[in-house]
Amino acid sequence: MDLEDITQLLAEYEIKFIRLAFCDISGRQKNIAIMADELEHAVTHGVSFDASAIRGFLNINESDLLLFPDLSTFSVLPWRPADRAVARFYCFITYPDRRPFEGDGRRLLADIEKKSGGDGYSFLVGPECEFYLFETDDKGNPALVPFDEAGYFDMAPLDRGENVRREICFALEDMGLKPERSHHEHGPGQNEIDFRCSSPLKAADDLMTFKTAVKAIAQQHGLFASFLPKPLKNESGSGLHIKLSLYEDNENLFEKQDSKAMSFMAGVLRRMREMTAFANPLVSSYERFGQFEAPSAVSWSHQNRSTLVRIPYAEGHDCRMEVRSPDPAANPYLLISLLISAGMSGIADGLAAEPEATGDVHSFPPSKRLPASLAEALAEAGRSGFVRQVIPERIVNGYVEDRAAEIAEYDASGADHDCLFRRYLRII
Repeated sequence: MDLEDITQLLAEYEIKFIRLAFCDISGRQKNIAIMADELEHAVTHGVSFDASAIRGFLNINESDLLLFPDLSTFSVLPWRPADRAVARFYCFITYPDRRPFEGDGRRLLADIEKKSGGDGYSFLVGPECEFYLFETDDKGNPALVPFDEAGYFDMAPLDRGENVRREICFALEDMGLKPERSHHEHGPGQNEIDFRCSSPLKAADDLMTFKTAVKAIAQQHGLFASFLPKPLKNESGSGLHIKLSLYEDNENLFEKQDSKAMSFMAGVLRRMREMTAFANPLVSSYERFGQFEAPSAVSWSHQNRSTLVRIPYAEGHDCRMEVRSPDPAANPYLLISLLISAGMSGIADGLAAEPEATGDVHSFPPSKRLPASLAEALAEAGRSGFVRQVIPERIVNGYVEDRAAEIAEYDASGADHDCLFRRYLRII
């Protein structure tokens, strides 16, 4: 759509406010609202903001950046009032002289997708994201009481989240996503909604839209939605499984487990320890590993759901690999950029996949296991030439500094799990 098309839609929906959204380096969505009649100016000249106030972006001596709305991401927010409605665009970020900002993970992923297309490859990416629904107190604060006590695939009345998931699915449809499945997960109050695979950039945008919709609609039901990887110590953690299909000349190479598809998978496995700090960015992320089917070893299988990568039974365009270690706190733009780049490096190097894992994968040696802590994962990322080859130095340094600050806070608290839990509960 061009600006003229968008202007007509603004009039049709009687839109008065527009949110310009972007992500910080940690994957938390930020936004600024402008009046609808300011859109043309935003498209032409951008909207400035103080980047020194966004963690990991710029310092106070070079603080100005510009947001430019990506018109292809237009969407009306269905949970906002229809009267004087609100629309949203995701944005690219530039310096005032229009140079791309190196900290813009969204542009990074768009560039990687474009380069892969020039090499004759394309991808379908499908995030599968789990979340918890908690009760709230009389002030709307999360009470950390699960909304129900149901288990995997349970139905009402045990599953009290059916109507919430139903409204989320309708909202996602209104915003251009294609929900395919929804169900109760293992943990009490834990849910999952899966939506159709799409191109890498759209998949990352869709995941950000999904998380925003889940939180907004849960709030309308008097609930609090949490995407923390391990909100309840003795219950199932929440994962962000990433489905990846690789295409060459419109042929899904995973359909016949083509040698290039297996090299792609081998490339992901080779670099997964180096990528883990970006896939699992919180101290509490590592409490999830090795429990309730969450992987702990760098391995692959067709059927074993405790392996890092699974190639499930499927047909046609559904044939894929699934990366099962990431969690919902990850920045999807950086994560998907790294996964695709790792896979493509596997093809370039002609890597052969190791034998399929059998038996107890939790007994693998340390070199074949995922990092056991965020500190270990940051050390792996810090010495990785691959990570710095994919992600600009500014992002890597800012990201490592931000995550190291969390570790320092955790250590200063005497390894108090609840300290960091309280910090991140409201924002993830």
